[in-house]
Amino acid sequence: MATISIIVPVYNGEKTMAACLKSIVQQTITDREIIVVNDGSTDGTLDILKQFRDQITIITQENQGASSARNRGAREATAPFLIFWDADLEARPVMLERMHHELRQHPGCSYAYSSFRFGFKTFKLFAFSAGKLRRMPCIHTTSLLRREHFPGFDERLKKFQDWDLWLTMLTQGHAGCFVPEVLFTVRAGGTMSAWLPSFAYRLPLLRRLKRVRSYRDAETIIKLKHHI
Repeated sequence: MATISIIVPVYNGEKTMAACLKSIVQQTITDREIIVVNDGSTDGTLDILKQFRDQITIITQENQGASSARNRGAREATAPFLIFWDADLEARPVMLERMHHELRQHPGCSYAYSSFRFGFKTFKLFAFSAGKLRRMPCIHTTSLLRREHFPGFDERLKKFQDWDLWLTMLTQGHAGCFVPEVLFTVRAGGTMSAWLPSFAYRLPLLRRLKRVRSYRDAETIIKLKHHI
C-alpha cells in the first residue's frame, strides 16, 4: 500500500499540468499514489494527463469546483497520508519527504505545512499558532495530512476552503506542525494569481475593488461559521 496519496484537482490546467506532474513523479518518496481529478476541463488538460497514464489514476467528473474534486480524490485514496497538490504547483523533490518526516517526529500533529513562493513573493510561515490561525488564513492547502483526521472540504464555500479546513480541524483538536523551509512554488496564472499584498485590503481607495470586496465577503462567511 502507498504511504501517501497525492490528490491533484484540475480545471483547465493545460498550461501548468505537465510541470506539476513532473514535479510529483520526481519526489524522493516513491511509495505513493497519484490521483488526478479532472473537474470538467474543456481545454487540453485530459490530453496531458493521458501522457502520464502509467503513473497516475485519472478521474473525470463534471465541473463542480475544487472542493468537490479534492473530496472525490480523498474518497478514492488508500494511503494513511493525504496531500492536496494544486495543479499550478511545483515542489522541491524533497517536499513530501520533509513533511512526512515532520509528522513521524511529531505524532501529535495532524498535518505538516511549509513556507512557499508565489512568483516574486516568498510566503514565510511560522510555527503553528491556534491564535494566528483564528485571525487569518496562513496555511496553504498543500500540506500533508493524516487521513484519519481529514474532515473533508466544505463544498459550499467558494473561497478560503483551506482556512475553513484548518479551522474545522482545530475545533476537533487537531493541530499542525511547521517545516521551516520553502518547499514549493505556485506559478502565476493559477489558483493564487489574484493575490494582493495584505495591506491592500486595508486601504480605503482599494476597498471598492471587486477582488477586495469578494475577499472581505468570504472572510466574513468563515468568521461567522467558526464564531471568530
